[in-house]
Amino acid sequence: MSQKRRVVVTGLGAVTPLGLDAQESWKKLIQGESGVGRITHFDASTYPCHIAAEVKDFQVENWIPRNEARKLERFVQFSVVASGEALTDSGLNISQENPHRCGVVIGVGMGGIKIIEEAALTLKERGVRRLSPLGIPMMIPNLAAGQVSIRFGLKGPNSCTTTACAAGAHAVGDSFLHIREGRADVMLCGGAESVITPVGVGAFCACRALSTDRNDTPQKASRPFDKNRDGFVMGEGSGIIVLEEYERAAKRGAKIYAEIVGYGLNADAYHITSPTPDGDGPARCMTLALQDAAITPEKVGYINAHGTSTPLGDIAETLAVKKTFGDFAYKTHVSSTKSMTGHLLGGAGGVEALFTVKALETGVLPPTINLDDPDPQCDLNYIPHNAIEKKTYYALSNSFGFGGTNASLLFKKI
Repeated sequence: MSQKRRVVVTGLGAVTPLGLDAQESWKKLIQGESGVGRITHFDASTYPCHIAAEVKDFQVENWIPRNEARKLERFVQFSVVASGEALTDSGLNISQENPHRCGVVIGVGMGGIKIIEEAALTLKERGVRRLSPLGIPMMIPNLAAGQVSIRFGLKGPNSCTTTACAAGAHAVGDSFLHIREGRADVMLCGGAESVITPVGVGAFCACRALSTDRNDTPQKASRPFDKNRDGFVMGEGSGIIVLEEYERAAKRGAKIYAEIVGYGLNADAYHITSPTPDGDGPARCMTLALQDAAITPEKVGYINAHGTSTPLGDIAETLAVKKTFGDFAYKTHVSSTKSMTGHLLGGAGGVEALFTVKALETGVLPPTINLDDPDPQCDLNYIPHNAIEKKTYYALSNSFGFGGTNASLLFKKI
């Protein structure tokens, strides 16, 4: 059997509730700033939840001509902008590469809900002949990867993972496999989402998943592992990283942020929305990532937790970490960056993979803000309130989704 190819991260791009690029997002993250505020995309005053982590001051015409941008749903716009930043950061010019060896996978959990809402209203009030021919291309989730492929000329593997809140992480993991197994040399990958809409927020309110206790103090609402957490805060945005085969990246003198060395994916096979109470599924998933990289648990110095701020989920993930790491669970550092970005759903895994890579590169571990009164059942080192400086050589990023789907990505410092 031929030796597996090494895969490294050579570019970063982001549009998040904290900033319109990767650098600004990371800077505000390690400063412990919250991107949560009152919803402005629509009037949510009659909803149980009035708050979300919206992307602010996003003027799409600064990146994409307006006549082109109007054909792209917001989650696709985020994907294109973040991908452009990541490619520029990598120093790659696809026109000078073999485009058939360059691909893209972008995870999207829900796609163009806003377009579906508008189409349903148009159909009811004005009839079928007034529906837009752009409706379908704007609403389907894979058009994030499709538009990025078209815009940048990427002719290699092209797909979309739609595995709920694990979609972005699965996109990164699948791209890692494409390169490691020789199907591609370069992959743009990550996630995107923008469903802060009447139906998007309303539906999550209906299943009692969102925080409703802190509408008057939105920046305090996302509080993973805190005893007084009451649900997650919805976010939006995109996080994209460039993965590249190590030898070609080194040969061209690329900046290498980190190496991706392990990928675990599996299922709880338990419930459509609730995690396994004992954390069995996520524990097995993390173990699979460690086994893929052939390292022992005590080498992992940081875990970017799924940590959504839900009562059941945070306990289950804590138990999963203990199952996986044993006594070392109390020595490794864990944090939930969703305390600042909110939960980007399908976009979360991409953004959090990027943050995990930055933690390895800089030796700064981001905090969990709002952890004022820790849940006794969540008793690990969650880096409360303030970032810390700590050099670590391996870091995990966890993403778990409805339907019991799990993903864990393991990165190594170069």
